[in-house]
Amino acid sequence: MFQLTATPASALADEPVHIRVTGLPPLQTVTLMASMKDEKGNLYQSRAFYRASKAGELDLKQAPALGGHYVGVHPMGLFWSLKPEKAFERQIKKDVMNSPFWITLELYDSVYLQKSGEVQPRASQVVQRWFSSPQTQRVQVQEGRVRGALFLPPGAGPFPGLIDLFGGIGGLVEYRASLLAAHGFAVLALAYFAYADLPKQLQEVDLEYFEEAANLLLAHPKIQKPGIGVISVSKGAEIGLAMACYLKEVAATVCINGCNAIFEFPLKYRDLAITPIPSLPERMEFNIMGALCLRHYKGNPRDALNQHSVLPIEKAQGPILFIIGEGDECFNSREYAEQALDQLRRHGRSSGRMLLYPGAGHLIEPPYLPLCYASWSRGLFCPLLWGGDPVGHAAAQEHAWGEIQKFFRQHLVHSRSTL
Repeated sequence: MFQLTATPASALADEPVHIRVTGLPPLQTVTLMASMKDEKGNLYQSRAFYRASKAGELDLKQAPALGGHYVGVHPMGLFWSLKPEKAFERQIKKDVMNSPFWITLELYDSVYLQKSGEVQPRASQVVQRWFSSPQTQRVQVQEGRVRGALFLPPGAGPFPGLIDLFGGIGGLVEYRASLLAAHGFAVLALAYFAYADLPKQLQEVDLEYFEEAANLLLAHPKIQKPGIGVISVSKGAEIGLAMACYLKEVAATVCINGCNAIFEFPLKYRDLAITPIPSLPERMEFNIMGALCLRHYKGNPRDALNQHSVLPIEKAQGPILFIIGEGDECFNSREYAEQALDQLRRHGRSSGRMLLYPGAGHLIEPPYLPLCYASWSRGLFCPLLWGGDPVGHAAAQEHAWGEIQKFFRQHLVHSRSTL
């Protein structure tokens, strides 16, 4: 009797699932397949081919995939190797509170190459991947100019507070904030353009908006004082680094594949105005799929003419963790992080650290989410290339997620709390 089990069948999206098969003929070659639809109805699928043991069993913690979307021992490979049926789609969870992603696992007793549903599987199981814990509270934020969503863990607190910033995707992106809240952080997912009554396009970065958001978070009775953390990616990481440099409220900063200088849009803060480094459109490249590579598009912050745009990272009051994918095809992010660390060292500061991940692309997400190699991006006529290879990227996401939480606990938790 074929039996496919996935434990736990319902869990947070950043928790591993143990997949086992029993009742197989000895040494039988089988296909394991995963499929899911996102909230827009886009289909994602993955598959891998395995051989059962002499006892007719299969345990993905130990058994290597022989082929398919990955090769070797990867217990969560079916999850992080999910591919969109429609090219250049990016898997993003919108409703983080009320519904999970439903992923169907199917077993076929041969090398099966057809679509799911064309042949009846020998066994199947549905798993739920949630982006918030049942006790997490979501509070819509619309106060002053600030727009976003605050995620609060259960209990009285106080909790270490974080602001979560995404990049050129715009709008309000909540899934990372809601997952961090499930691990004991109070997180404000902050929108800063293309949402509600905020500007539809980003034309300048007004750091006073982000200062207002930081003060709003710190004023909440459940937020631990005296400072907050910032977790940020891409354009958001450029803003996150600027917040670290200029805002006294920021005590610890994680920058995922960002810049060390101001690019594309001017930054303003009180009497300060920083003009962006000019970009070089003639250095844009298209890859074989027609996706646009911007890795060499930005001017070099090391050039003497661009020094006015480089952020004064030596002014940052708290530590900064740079998380860098070596396979980033959107930013020259390793070079930017190294420049920032050089700048700190020149000023006698040792408050910066870089985690460098071979094979990881630009969009380093929470663990087990699939690599998005290229996707459509706001305002562009073609898909944007993010880079990365699935195996290296998956390993980076799993390791970085733990390091991010460890970093914030180390630098924000000063007294006894629920953590």
